[in-house]
Amino acid sequence: MMPWFLDTNVLLDILTGDPKWAEWSSHQFRRAQAEGIVINPILFAELAAHFPRSDDLDHFLRPSLFKRLPLPYEAAFSASRAFLAYRRSGGEKNSPLPDFYIGAHAEYAGFTLVTRDVSRYRTYFPKVRLVTPKDA
Repeated sequence: MMPWFLDTNVLLDILTGDPKWAEWSSHQFRRAQAEGIVINPILFAELAAHFPRSDDLDHFLRPSLFKRLPLPYEAAFSASRAFLAYRRSGGEKNSPLPDFYIGAHAEYAGFTLVTRDVSRYRTYFPKVRLVTPKDA
């Protein structure tokens, strides 16, 4: 069994009770629990903006449900390669986006990634197994 990443948008759907996506995202969360759910510092930082205190975020991402992993250096290098490809294809951002770090980590470790943000992952990390609303 290989753990699953739940992309920030999926976790925010659950946190906010998004009327369109909360049910789908909650279902994917339950599926992911069977395999194990992992997060890294990038995902943690993206979610932190939605919590007033770090204790609240720690409660939401409790270690009994979410295994916290460091970002492997190999994945960081791969994220830089994906970012360079993005820039060469006309991307306008000046620094690597969190999606590049998350995608590279999932690719490096062989994790499944649950996301609603499909195009960037399919384009720059085609080896990553994605679970998306289209796939469900």
